[in-house]
Amino acid sequence: MHVPTLSSIVSPRAHCIGVAVCLVVLLAATGCDSPAAAMKSEPKPEPLETIEAELMTVALQPWPTIVRSQGSLDADEESVVGAKVAGRVAEVHVDLGDYVNVGDPLVTLDQAEFQLKVDQTEAQLEQARAAVGLRAGVPVSELNPENAPPVRQQRALWEEAQSSLKRLESLRVQKAVSEGEYELAAAAERVAEARYASALNGVYEKIAAIGSYQAELSLARNQLTDAIIRSPLEGFIHQRLTAPGSYISVGQSIAVVVRTSPLRFRSSVPERRAQALSLGQQVRLQIESVPEPRTATITRISPMLDQQSRSLVFEAEIENEGQELRGGLFAEAEIVVDDDATGLVVPQSAINEFAGAEKAWKVVDGELVEQEVLIGKRRNGQLEVLKGLQSGDVILRDASQGRIAKIKP
Repeated sequence: MHVPTLSSIVSPRAHCIGVAVCLVVLLAATGCDSPAAAMKSEPKPEPLETIEAELMTVALQPWPTIVRSQGSLDADEESVVGAKVAGRVAEVHVDLGDYVNVGDPLVTLDQAEFQLKVDQTEAQLEQARAAVGLRAGVPVSELNPENAPPVRQQRALWEEAQSSLKRLESLRVQKAVSEGEYELAAAAERVAEARYASALNGVYEKIAAIGSYQAELSLARNQLTDAIIRSPLEGFIHQRLTAPGSYISVGQSIAVVVRTSPLRFRSSVPERRAQALSLGQQVRLQIESVPEPRTATITRISPMLDQQSRSLVFEAEIENEGQELRGGLFAEAEIVVDDDATGLVVPQSAINEFAGAEKAWKVVDGELVEQEVLIGKRRNGQLEVLKGLQSGDVILRDASQGRIAKIKP
């Protein structure tokens, strides 16, 4: 008996339909790889937005070369006042912070001993003047030694001896005196002459002694004056170093006086800037604890560089008439060494700073492009651009508005 197969049962038309269905299923499974399907799946790029913002053109501007340094404000003068004579302190006239003028007393020593020394020397001087017959108030230069009483006395005796000798000489010719008597008169005349010379020398010695006593008297009076220790300058008491009852020796410090008007700003600049400093240059000082900057003038420059730090020390004076500033304050200085220097300068708002990177928004073909830059010095809200921008570039004035977009000025 013949059994029909599946192929014989399915008609040729049904077979074709099945094959077509399989092809459709296969195409559906692999349709995503076809070029037509790929073109339909790609999104179209969105057009850039257009923003309005203020632009600026980068250009060279005056940018003076400034050297910065740090230092402190020192007193114009500082004097450690010491004692010129030894003695016990009787009174202290000043204390910390007191203002003194030149010559104001600081400390007074016990003056009794110094006054006794003056009195003693004055008595010795008067004794020496009286010995040569010098009247009070008459200077030694007007004294003629020949007119001094001791000299006049001896000169009279000598003249008397000379007269006696002359009489004996005439009698000797007449053989009226012996040789012995004549020789005795001649010897007396020589003795009288020697006594006259001695008296004259004695007067010269007294004159020298008078000069010595006058010097001693001046010294004693100076010591009496120095017993009152006075201020050598106008200023303030910075330190008081003694108290009443203390015994001080010669040269011992009793106080420190400082003059704080003007003040001196003392600092240094590195070797590469040493030749740029000159007297009269202006220095802008930002002083610690003082809100407003001050202006000083360079008045002193060291002739040599410090060999260890390779820096040049300078001083600038700052007026302090009203005593608003105190010595010792810390200050930062800006010194203009080249007024004619220029640079690419932009406002601080034109630069974005984030995570150590500094960027500006630059206009390229009508679109904003982020541009990395290198910033140098900063002054008064302005930044110096060292790299990344050139003269003529157009950038956003306010970088906070920047983003990738078309720009409408």
